[in-house]
Amino acid sequence: MLNGKRGLHLVVLYVVLGDWRIPWSFRIWHAQGQATPNQLASKLLATVPKRLVAGQTVIVQADTEFGTIDFLKAVRKRRWRAVVGIRANRKLDDGGNVKALYRHAKRGCLVRLNGIDFPLTLSWFWLKRADGKRELRFIASTYPYSGVYLVRLGRKRWAIEGFFKTAKHQFALHCFGQGTKLGVYRWLLLSLIAYLLAHWMDRWAWPPVLDWKQTCRLVREKLLPNVVWLQVQRLIHDNSHIATQFGFDILIQPRHSEA
Repeated sequence: MLNGKRGLHLVVLYVVLGDWRIPWSFRIWHAQGQATPNQLASKLLATVPKRLVAGQTVIVQADTEFGTIDFLKAVRKRRWRAVVGIRANRKLDDGGNVKALYRHAKRGCLVRLNGIDFPLTLSWFWLKRADGKRELRFIASTYPYSGVYLVRLGRKRWAIEGFFKTAKHQFALHCFGQGTKLGVYRWLLLSLIAYLLAHWMDRWAWPPVLDWKQTCRLVREKLLPNVVWLQVQRLIHDNSHIATQFGFDILIQPRHSEA
């Protein structure tokens, strides 16, 4: 159980490099008393090759759960820029809390959170929820971005949620039924490999307009046509009784090559 949800909890490092969207690495959160999600996330940062980010401005975006002291220090240690969500009740070093800044400060202000010895740039925005109500969200950065630009960056981190929804509903990440650790890892790797194949196929298309459902169908037809053919055969077999009701028989015969 984590945050009231029961299931397999993953910490994923999702790399956005140009037009590429790559699930670079992942860790499984096991249970209370083991390595925390923040500790796992900090370890994932070390898996990024230095030559991949050499000369690049690296921005690490993460959800509110990762706005901890250790994670921010881990990002800053690599001279990268962290952009993370911050809880409204987070304490400042002067004894106040983050929420009070909404009415008494301007977006893009520098603040010092309790327990952190370096300043953060803070901004906020109103998020419209599914029920139509608005919720005040705060976001902080280790780099002094302007308040408006920081909000723009903060909204982009919802691409992380987009990846998880795509991986679950298009690549069956949520459908595994394995009961062993090895089985779980096998299913996760198969799901991520299928995602990368689809993404790779889309990048070769022109123009590359990513529609995951359409792209998955294209990948099956191009790379796994035998699987598509077996699905067609099963569909015909399972629905042959419908054809019979209308006085038809469906026959599949091999084509004879011409001499």
